[in-house]
Amino acid sequence: QILVGLFNIGLGPGRTSTHPGDFTSLGAAYWLGAVFIVSGIVSILAGQLPSSCLLGFAVFTNIAGGIFAVTAIVLYGIDLRDASLLWICDRSGVDACVCAPFSIHQRLLKSLDVTLIALALLQLAVNIRFAVWGIRALCQQGDRDPEEQLPKVMDEVILINPRAKN
Repeated sequence: QILVGLFNIGLGPGRTSTHPGDFTSLGAAYWLGAVFIVSGIVSILAGQLPSSCLLGFAVFTNIAGGIFAVTAIVLYGIDLRDASLLWICDRSGVDACVCAPFSIHQRLLKSLDVTLIALALLQLAVNIRFAVWGIRALCQQGDRDPEEQLPKVMDEVILINPRAKN
């Protein structure tokens, strides 16, 4: 999750703005990347420091991350559809459109969009999976009665420390 966020922040701003209001001019790569990174950090913290509050927050951030992953897929898809640099031809003449750098840049732009869509799909799958795991863990914690758990804990303490019987 953190790596997908870093890729969004690193690769998203490198895109050429093809028209006003496109993905690049919105600065969406920054806020999408930030949401993905926060989602990953909270998931790691919830795994390392298990508490109901942190686990609930991790579920929330993973659901939000999934929503933003769908948003990223839609935005990158729109940019993939509109990824045309023909406006360069209008400004500089026909010679700029047939040259190799133009063709390479056009393919690179489309490849970047496809890569970021694939990463957003991966992010969506991971967010859904972590949210499901978190909800299951919260439900299992809610089913446990603390009074029923106390004798088991005391038996474990007695087994670990034989002097505790006295």
